Amino acid sequence: MTKFNICVIPGDGIGPEVTKSACEVLEAVGKKSGHEFVFQDVIAGGCAIDQCDDPLPSETLEAAKNSDAVLLGAVGGPKWDNLPGKKRPEAALLGLRKGLGLFANLRLAVLFPELRSASPLREDIVKDGVDIMIVRELTGGIYFGERGTAPSDGVLEDGTPKGMEAYDVERYSEAEIERILKVGFTIAMQRKKRLIVVDKANILETSRLWRKVTEKIAPSFPEVAYEFMYVDNASMQLLRQAAQMDVIVTSNMFGDILSDEAGMITGSIGMLPSASLGEPGKPGMYEPVHGSAPDIAGKGIANPLATILSAAMLLRSSLGLSDEAAKVEQAVRAVLAGGYRTVDISLSKDDTILGTKEMTDKVIEAYLDL
Repeated sequence: MTKFNICVIPGDGIGPEVTKSACEVLEAVGKKSGHEFVFQDVIAGGCAIDQCDDPLPSETLEAAKNSDAVLLGAVGGPKWDNLPGKKRPEAALLGLRKGLGLFANLRLAVLFPELRSASPLREDIVKDGVDIMIVRELTGGIYFGERGTAPSDGVLEDGTPKGMEAYDVERYSEAEIERILKVGFTIAMQRKKRLIVVDKANILETSRLWRKVTEKIAPSFPEVAYEFMYVDNASMQLLRQAAQMDVIVTSNMFGDILSDEAGMITGSIGMLPSASLGEPGKPGMYEPVHGSAPDIAGKGIANPLATILSAAMLLRSSLGLSDEAAKVEQAVRAVLAGGYRTVDISLSKDDTILGTKEMTDKVIEAYLDL
């Protein structure tokens, strides 16, 4: 028996409900496989602000660092919208990423066959399904570059005073690019061995560096077929041929945008898991892509599947339990194939609508039957 320590950050809104579901599924995994999962609940986000006036208490970060993996629900809500940036719930996410050294964000966009009609794309485009892994650089680029505002003495071509100016600097180092590309190539080796590096190399100097670094490390992964694609073309190809795409690796801002587009293709944000990873051997952080949804919190109707699928990613990427992860994913598909839905993914009057707990129980039942 192997014991794993999981740091659980339920967060705000529906976060506590969906993390509870994922933990129950992990307990079922432990029961069947003989592993033991020890959960430590800590606070972050809005609830932490309410309790100790800090979105990320030092005790929470310390617990995360000392864990084998971190399971996060969601943070934020309108209650805290008027707080200054460093005091907002979302500051907890940035603090966790920095504190844990999480530089690679993995967002898996899978269109389950049972939910195909929920996709906004035509049937002929998605008939074979969609399974895309977007690998986003998480701690560099324009989001972390120098920024500021200042009055300008300059004028436009017609003489109009410019007034205030604002700037955000995109900056990447060779080392930052190399480590995220290695993650992308490694994941491609585990999948269909196809990789797209998305950039804007016809305009941006940083993108040209991305291409140079790609050409340098690609020979280390000779089995992976890779190509470069401008971000504007990539956004179009996601709509034209999503089923043909496998792994996309890109910068922080481009990954932020493209992963949301890919998520929309799947038909429901309530089905999308994600992982944020750092150096091997360090704890990763796993969370659903959806937000805290405070309008449905406490009603027992939240969709737990994205968090359960995030737990599957946790099993695979942080704990090395690939077989168990695959069975959790298989259980989710079996439940969907059985016609069971939460209200957000119900597409037909023939669906059987379940609440959060009932859906979780169905997944556990399906897992134990495998």
